[in-house]
Amino acid sequence: MPTLTIDGQEVTVEDGATVLQACEEAGVEVPRFCYHDRLSVAGNCRMCLVEMEKAPKPIASCAMPAGEGMVIHTNTPSVEKARNGVMEFLLINHPLDCPICDQGGECDLQDQAVAYGKGDSRYDENKRAVKDKYIGPTIKTIMTRCIHCTRCIRFSTEIAGVEELGAVFRGEETEITTYISKAVSSELSGNLADVCPVGALTHRAYAFAARPWELRKTESIDVHDAVGSNIRVDARGRDVMRVLPRLHEDVNEEWISDRTRYAVDGLKRQRLDRPYVRIDGKLQPVSWNEAFDAIKEKVTDLPPEKLAVIAGDQCDAESMYAMKCLADSLEIANIDCRQDGMKVGGEFRGGYLFNTTIAGIEDADALVIVGADPRWEASLVNARIRKRWLTGHLKVAVIGETNDLTYRYNHLGTGAQALKELAAKQGEFAEILNDAENPMIIVGSDAISGADGAAVLHTCGKIAEDFGMIKKDWNGFNILHRAASRVAGMDLNFLPGENGLDRDGILTAVDRSEVQFVWLMAADELPMDGLRNAFVVYQGHHGDAGAAVADVILPGAAYTEKDGTYVNLEGRAQAGRRAVFPPGEAKEDWAIIRAFSDVIGKTLPFNNLGQLRLQMIEAVPTLGAIDEVSAGDWGAVGVEGAIADRDFTNPVEDFYLDNAICRASAMMAECSRSLLHGGDADTGATGTDG
Repeated sequence: MPTLTIDGQEVTVEDGATVLQACEEAGVEVPRFCYHDRLSVAGNCRMCLVEMEKAPKPIASCAMPAGEGMVIHTNTPSVEKARNGVMEFLLINHPLDCPICDQGGECDLQDQAVAYGKGDSRYDENKRAVKDKYIGPTIKTIMTRCIHCTRCIRFSTEIAGVEELGAVFRGEETEITTYISKAVSSELSGNLADVCPVGALTHRAYAFAARPWELRKTESIDVHDAVGSNIRVDARGRDVMRVLPRLHEDVNEEWISDRTRYAVDGLKRQRLDRPYVRIDGKLQPVSWNEAFDAIKEKVTDLPPEKLAVIAGDQCDAESMYAMKCLADSLEIANIDCRQDGMKVGGEFRGGYLFNTTIAGIEDADALVIVGADPRWEASLVNARIRKRWLTGHLKVAVIGETNDLTYRYNHLGTGAQALKELAAKQGEFAEILNDAENPMIIVGSDAISGADGAAVLHTCGKIAEDFGMIKKDWNGFNILHRAASRVAGMDLNFLPGENGLDRDGILTAVDRSEVQFVWLMAADELPMDGLRNAFVVYQGHHGDAGAAVADVILPGAAYTEKDGTYVNLEGRAQAGRRAVFPPGEAKEDWAIIRAFSDVIGKTLPFNNLGQLRLQMIEAVPTLGAIDEVSAGDWGAVGVEGAIADRDFTNPVEDFYLDNAICRASAMMAECSRSLLHGGDADTGATGTDG
C-alpha cells in the first residue's frame, strides 16, 4: 500500500490505485471529464493534469498509478495554466449553446469551465460541425457538443455489453458513432446520457421539458422489476417529469434500466381517476359509496370459499398487509401474491430469496441459470453477472432458451432433461460446479410454474445442496423474481390459507363457478378470459387488462403517488416515497381497503399509515429493517415429484411492455417497435459458446 504526499498531506492508498484516486482520498478535488470510477481508464481529456515532483511535465492523474514516495501538487501555477489550456482546447469546437441545452444546470463542462477555465478564448476560426447520429429512440444526440471523452463507448462495451458504439476517423475529424445507422440495442441505454459529461447525449423523452432547478426531487424505489433500484423522481406540479438513478452500491450501483427511466409518461395516460361499476354491461362512473355498496352486496351474499384475492406485481407491503387483514376477517383462504403462478413459498425464507445477494454475485465463481433471462427479468442483476464475468473468474451455464445475455455461457439444454442430468452430476459443467468455491444457481419463474413447478424447485434445491452451494458463509440458491411485490407478499404470508387455492386453482375454480368473486389488486398479468364467470373487483391505477373485465373499479395510486415499503428479490426492505398526488378521486391502496372494511362492518384496527406500519412490522419484523438484508433460513424447498418433459421458456415476451405502466407509455411503445419488432436494432448473436 503506497504512501504519497498530496499538497503537503500524506495519504496511503490501496495497491493499484491511481494518483487521481489518491487525491480524492486526501479530499483534494481534481477536475476530470473522461475518467469514471466504474469504467476503464482512457486518459483522453487531460483535464486531470497535476504536477509530480521530478516529472518533466504535468501528468494525467487518472492514468498514473500511485507510487511510494510520490509528491503531488494540484494547485501550482503550472497546473492552473495546464488546466486553462485544456479547457480552452475543449471549447474550441463546442457550440456554447447552453441556453438551449437540456444538460444546462447539471453539466460537468459548464461547472468546470467556470471553476477551472481561463475566462476567454484566443480561437477565432470557424467551429467544426458534426452530423447528429441516430442511436435509438431513447437518446437524443447533438454530436457537435461531443468532447470525445469516450465514456459512452466504454459504458456500452463494458457495462451494457453491447459493442455497438465506437470512434471513427482521427484527430479533429473524430466522431462517436454506431458505425452504421442503427439503434443501440441495450436495455440500459439511458445510462449513456447519464455518463456523458456534456450535452452530446441527452434524454429524448425529456427534451425541452424542464430545467433541473424547477423540479421537486424525491428519493424513492423502482417497481418495474424486483431489483429494487434506488431512484430519484423529479416532479413539477402534479407531473412526474423524469426518473434518475440514485447511488446504491449493493443494489443498482448508479445505473437503472430503460423501463425504469422512460416509462414515466405512462403515469399520465390511461389512468383510473374515479370509481366505476358495470351497469347493464357497461362501466359507469359512480361515487365511492356506490362502488363499496356494490362490492358489499356480493361479498355478503357469498360464503368465504367462493371469494378470492390476487395481488399484482407492483403492490406495496402496506396495501398487501391491509388486504391480508381484511381477507382474514372475512375468512377468505383463496389468496395469492404469485401472479405468474410460481410454486415457491413456505416456512423457509431462504427458499424464495436471491440469497447470494446482488453484490454477492461478485464473489461467485460458477453459475447455472435455470429457465430465466436475467437481462430482461432483472437488468441490473445481469449487469452484475457481466461485471463478475469480465474478471475471468466466473463460468456460466444456462438451462433454457438461448439469448444474448451479454456474456458467454455454456448452453446445457433447453429444459427438464438437462436439469435432470445436472442433478445427476452428469456433464462437464457438473465438474465445474463441484470444483467451484462459491457456486450459485438462479431459478427463473417459468421453470417453477405449472403443475410440476414445485418438483422443479425441489430439484434445484437438491442441486444447490449436492454441489455445496449452501454453506455457513455462502448461500448460492437464488430465485429470480420479476415482481416488486413478490418477496414482501411472501414475507406477509399473502399465500393460500388452509384448504385455500393458489392462482392456478382460483382460475380453475372460477371456470367451474366454484369461485364467484375475485378481488384483483393491480393484477393485470393474468389470463383475464378465465375470470369471465366471476364478479371482479379491480383495484389499481391504470385502465389495463384487469379494468377491462372488472365489474367494479376502485382507482388506486401508482408507486410515485404513495409512501410504501418494497422488498427486493434479495430480501432488502426499502422505502418508496410519494412524489406527486394521485389523479382525481384515486386514493392510496391501504386507505381504500380500510374504508371498505368499515362499510362491511369488519373495521381494520388502524386509522393511518403510521399505525398500519407499526402493526405490520410487529407481524413481520424484517419489513421494518430498512435497507438491511437478513439471511433467510434454509430448509427443504418445493415438493419431490415427477418433472414433465418440457422446455423452459423466458417469461418476458416484451421487455418494454411488461406491465400496465409500460403499456400506457408512448416511449415504451416506440422502444418496443424500434428495438424488438422490425425496427432499427439488431440484437446480435446468441452469445453462447457451448
